[in-house]
Amino acid sequence: MEELFTLKDLLLKGDISGALIIVEELEEMSRDDKISNISSYAVILLLYLIKQQAENRTTRSWDVSIRNSVWEIQKKNKRRKAGGYYLNSEELREAIEEAYSRAIDKASSEVAEGIYDTETLEKMVNQEEIIDRAMALISSED
Repeated sequence: MEELFTLKDLLLKGDISGALIIVEELEEMSRDDKISNISSYAVILLLYLIKQQAENRTTRSWDVSIRNSVWEIQKKNKRRKAGGYYLNSEELREAIEEAYSRAIDKASSEVAEGIYDTETLEKMVNQEEIIDRAMALISSED
């Protein structure tokens, strides 16, 4: 909020270059917030995709969590007024890849009632397939 007051003061003083610096900072803060939100939902999405693959089954609850996570990622990534997306496909894939380690760690406490540690679970599932599946789900429901 402080940045908005600074921006207003700079504009009133006619300091356009100073105002543009504040605008760039605000854009970066907004983008970082979007990426953080997308990453949080990506962890949930990946968690349930890992569980599906590791346990070779699904439940209605897991399916709902997957759909909700996909929907939230799509919603958070879409620029409402300007159109387009905050993250392109490559950047989105990178965010999902970065979320994978947190997801596999969380999944280790849930798959088969937590009998596998993270390293064992990592060997049981195919990370690339799971990430590809996540990307396909996110892309298919735009």
